[in-house]
Parts: sequence; structure tokens; C-alpha cells
Amino acid sequence: MFTLAILTGIYSYIIFFLGIAEVLYKPVIIGVTVLWFGIVFFIYKPYYVVASWFAATRKKNNIFLILLSCLLFLQILINLIGALGPELAFDALWYHLTIPEIYLIYHKIFHIPSGLFYYSDMPKLAEMLYTAAIAIHSEILAKFIHFLFGILCLIALYKLSGKFFNSFFSLLCIVIFYSNLVVGWESITAYIDLARTFFEIMALWAWVNWFESKQNKWLYISALMIGYAITTKLLALGSLIIFIFLIVIANPAQRSKRYLKWKLPYRLVAPCNNVLVYILIALCIPFPWFLFSYIHNGTPVYPFFTNVYPIQHTIHILNVLQFFQDIFFMFTRSADPVSPVYLACIPLLILSFKSMPDKVRFIFYYSILALFVWYLTPGTGGGRFILPYLPAFSLLCVWCIAYAKKIKLQKVLFVFIILTVISSFVYRGVANAKYIPVITGQKTKEQFLTEHLNFSFGDFYDTDGYFTKHIKPNDKVLLINFHNLYYVNFPFTDDSWKRSAHDFTYIATQHAALPKQYKSWKKIYMNKKTGVNLYKKIY
Repeated sequence: MFTLAILTGIYSYIIFFLGIAEVLYKPVIIGVTVLWFGIVFFIYKPYYVVASWFAATRKKNNIFLILLSCLLFLQILINLIGALGPELAFDALWYHLTIPEIYLIYHKIFHIPSGLFYYSDMPKLAEMLYTAAIAIHSEILAKFIHFLFGILCLIALYKLSGKFFNSFFSLLCIVIFYSNLVVGWESITAYIDLARTFFEIMALWAWVNWFESKQNKWLYISALMIGYAITTKLLALGSLIIFIFLIVIANPAQRSKRYLKWKLPYRLVAPCNNVLVYILIALCIPFPWFLFSYIHNGTPVYPFFTNVYPIQHTIHILNVLQFFQDIFFMFTRSADPVSPVYLACIPLLILSFKSMPDKVRFIFYYSILALFVWYLTPGTGGGRFILPYLPAFSLLCVWCIAYAKKIKLQKVLFVFIILTVISSFVYRGVANAKYIPVITGQKTKEQFLTEHLNFSFGDFYDTDGYFTKHIKPNDKVLLINFHNLYYVNFPFTDDSWKRSAHDFTYIATQHAALPKQYKSWKKIYMNKKTGVNLYKKIY
């Protein structure tokens, strides 16, 4: 798994440097992709892990193991249905897919001077994969890549769980994780949170290997994985802080009696070498993107710590009651819901803390720190921003169940988990059913998008084909008040980045009046469904 993770990061950077070299052409991308897959299948066999857990199911003939496997398979199938349909999610149509499409139009990666695409200079490991996917096929392939990251999360978490539990409880762990509604929803979008989650699981797995073996190579691999997570999403810088803390308190020398005789300052300074190397490796991975951002914005982490994306007010951060209230609402009322199993297991975790083995106790520390990191991040992400830490939460829940002293309590928790899982895939099944007609060909993609895009909330689609018929390749349309531009199928420039008043032949507005400086332009088309009006200057 570590080989695959490293190769994925390398592939992303190959696409990035192709874009910097201004050679983002389809034949080049296809050639690089074929070579990458050849290397992957030569040195890595992912089907071994899947085969091993099905083999365990057949060998033990455990009815509960079979039940969990069937539930997991149904969840995967339901999510796959959603992944194979056209993209509808807001952020994907806003920038996760649109920025890669713009790169492909110009065959290069460049700074987009736009108030609309202020994320354009942030690290984009996953979006580089989407750039290749759109070049080769369409946004559906990009969605499928994100769905596959969800599957990789399952495999990685299953292997990590094997360090704590037998095959049954390891399977229960990934079922709990995958039954989160936020995981199901993310699996059908071209977002990036499952990609980040995969690298975060790999970082935690490598850290556990270091904790067990005391071999520094695992610490370096953990840092590499966190570097990839940061390159996927800047918010993963919070996870870097978590691992720094874990390294300090888990340093092997800390646990020796001879070492404990030294005063506290020395005990804190001793693991500094590991911390410094960890930070250096983790930050070197996204450094090319940091440099790209610094060149164009004067800050390596734009738009953070700017007026575009300000941090929370200090008084709010220090409000203890606010902290617990936000945590409770995140578990119970999040816009992207997380499993109620975590909330149900909190009392058990507190009661059993003293009996936890060291390895489990550090997962507990990791989870507590994750809650603080989530609390300090912008509150716009709902359950998405806690998603990378749900694997650790799932491990702790399964530990409570596996080592519960009362068998009846075990059974109650198991039944509660099963009911939660069933309700999750029923809910996701109903939500994803709308994709079946377009997947099976009963509806065209045009019909589906016309019916399901939210045109009042910034989406666009050429529902009646007018733009396709009348806008020529050498024309250019100035877009005013548009937001989600992925499905724009004609040459355009957005009002937020246009450089000249004469580099466009048409003006299109969406749910907006024509600005006064263009009052001489004549309306030639309107679409009541999409809220789009098209204007042309009449000489």
C-alpha cells in the first residue's frame, strides 16, 4: 500500500510539471498514464488484500463475518452507482473540476487572476489526477478516481486494524467507517477529502509501525504521507501538528527509566531530531506548490490568513463551552453527517482509558487532538473536515466493542452498528437512485443535468443547445455572475479575470442585470430555467 501511495503522489507531480512545462496535451497525458499503470501492475498487486479477507470469510464460515462483508459490498455498490453518474456537487463544479479543465484548455498550469478561483494556487494533488481524468475521458472518470480513494481507505484501514484486532473486528472497523453518510456522499463526488483521508490513514499506519519497531524509516514514511495529505488539502497542516505532538510523547527514549531521570527540558529536546526531520520531509512534498503560490500571491498558503479565508477570532477559540457545543453538533447535526456510533462509544472510551494498551492510547490521543484541529479549522466544511480522522475514531469504537467486559453490551453495540449501517446504505441508495436512468441509458446526460443541476445556486448547463449552435470557436463570451463553470461548453472569459474590454464578442449574465457600461448591447437570447441572458453588440 505504501508503494501505491508513493506512486500516486509521483504521478500527480508528473502532471504538475507537465503543466508547468506547458505540455498538458492529451497524447502526453495518456502516454504518462499508461507507463504509470504498467509500473503499478508490475510491482503492486492490490487484489491480494481483497482476496485475503474474502478467503478469511470462507475459511471461518462466520455468519457475522459474512453479514459484514455483504453489508460492505452493498455500500460499495451503491456508492459506485453514484460515482458513475454526471457530477452535481457544488465545489466540484466550482473549482475541483473547473480549474483542471481550464488548465487543459490552455495546456498549462498557471495562476488564474480571478476572485472566483482564489483556490487556484493551492496545492492540488487530487486535482492533478482529475486533470488527467478529464483529458482522457470526462468528469465521471474523475469521480471514479475519488470513489477508488474510498476503496483504498478501506484496504489501508483494514490492514492498520489488523495490528489491533482479528479479521472480524478489522472488518467491523472498516464497515463503521464506510457507513458514515459523509463517506458515502464523498464517494460519489470529485471532491478531494477521501484522497486526503487515504494519505492520513497511511501516515497513521506508518507511525504505528515506527512506534512498534523503533525503526526511523517508518517515521520518514509517515512524514511523506502527511506531505501528500498537505499537498491534497492544506488543512492537513493540522495533522502535521498532531504527529509532532505524538512523536514527542512517544519517543522510545521517553519510556526508559534512565531517560526519565533527566529534567523535563532535556526530555523535550531529545526527540527534536525526529521532529525536525519529520517536519522537513512533510513540508518538502508540497513545497513546489508553496513556491507557486508565493510567486503569485506573496504567501505560500494563500488564501489562508488573508481576508479571503480569515482564521477564527481568538475569543471564540478559547470558549470552552463553544468547543463542546461545536463538537456535539458535529456528531449530531452536521450537514455532512457522521455515524452516531462514535457518540455512543464516548462513555466507554472514557471508562476504559486506564486499561488501554499504549498503542491504543496513542490512537486516543490522536483522536482528541484531531477534534481540536477540526475545531480550529474554518467551519464551512461540516463533516467533510473531520472525515480524515474518522478511521481513528472507528478503531477506538471497535476497541470498545472488542474488549467490552460484558457480552450483552457487545451484542447491543453490534446490533446498533448493524442498524446504523443498514440505515446508511438505504439512505444513500435512495439518494443515488436518480443516477440509474442516465447510467443505463434511459436518459441522456443532457436530460439528467437539466433536471438535477441547481441553476438558482450558480450551476450552468446549455440545456437547449443554443450556445453549442451559435457560439463559434473564434468567439468569446464574457460571463457575469456565473459561478460553477465546469459545464460551460464554449470559449469564455469571466468578469473576475477579464483583462480587456474588447476581448469578447458576447456577454452572458446569470440571474443578474447587464452592467450599465454595456447598455448598448442587445439581448439575443434568454433561458428562464437557467436564468441566463445572452447579449451581443449591434453596430
